Amino acid sequence: MKQDKQKKTKEKTPAKPAKTAKQKEPNLALKEPKDAHDMNLEKSRTLISKILLGLILFALTFFFARTAIWEHNYYHEKEGMPRAVANLVEEVVQEVSEEEVTEQQRREHTVAADEPRYLSIPKLGVKNARVLKMGINKSGELDTPYGIFDIGWYGQSSKPGTDGVLVMDGHNGGPNVEGVLKHLNTLYAGDEIIIERGDGQIFTYKVADNQEVPLSEADDYMTKAFQSPAPGHESLTLISCIGEWSQVQQTYLSRQFTRAVLEK
Repeated sequence: MKQDKQKKTKEKTPAKPAKTAKQKEPNLALKEPKDAHDMNLEKSRTLISKILLGLILFALTFFFARTAIWEHNYYHEKEGMPRAVANLVEEVVQEVSEEEVTEQQRREHTVAADEPRYLSIPKLGVKNARVLKMGINKSGELDTPYGIFDIGWYGQSSKPGTDGVLVMDGHNGGPNVEGVLKHLNTLYAGDEIIIERGDGQIFTYKVADNQEVPLSEADDYMTKAFQSPAPGHESLTLISCIGEWSQVQQTYLSRQFTRAVLEK
């Protein structure tokens, strides 16, 4: 009987939890805050990334919007203003031809004996580019040749050998091909520009200055384009479009002016 009582007493006594279970409980309790901290840290990083991305997008949007507004206001202000003869070389890029000039076409090109026939720039690899007599277009600007491999000579400027200033222009390029004056900005003082006249006489001009001018200042710079960098000496001014392309106004935002003095 005594053994039965002891047995029943043992059955009623609840079992003590294992020692290993008690040791795990504190570890689980400590692990939860660590996971919460990691999650909060990750959320903070994500939030910061989104804020930075938002600021960058806002800055880019503001920049492009401001540029477009400036361009629009500038051209709106210029619109309808009277232009002097030989004012600015083509602000809006016209349709051009990328067709290369054949050797036969080059040889058959003729002009009056005292007018410029060919232009060469040894440093740029330009040899005997045809020079075409140009005037003023409908917008009152210096006209440019239809072909991107030809040079335009403003007929109201001087002729080679007359101690005046010859003014010429050419294309930066077409949609797919570089034009004859694509790298005009790489010329430096002393580089040669050679003009062959209709009678075969050769005139060599040496670069005196070469400047990129923002479109907003190009009108004013045209006065300088008709002046010799060495007063009293014959000179040549070459003009071409350069700089960033404006999709809004369909034109390049700078003009390159290269002035060279006749070598005697």
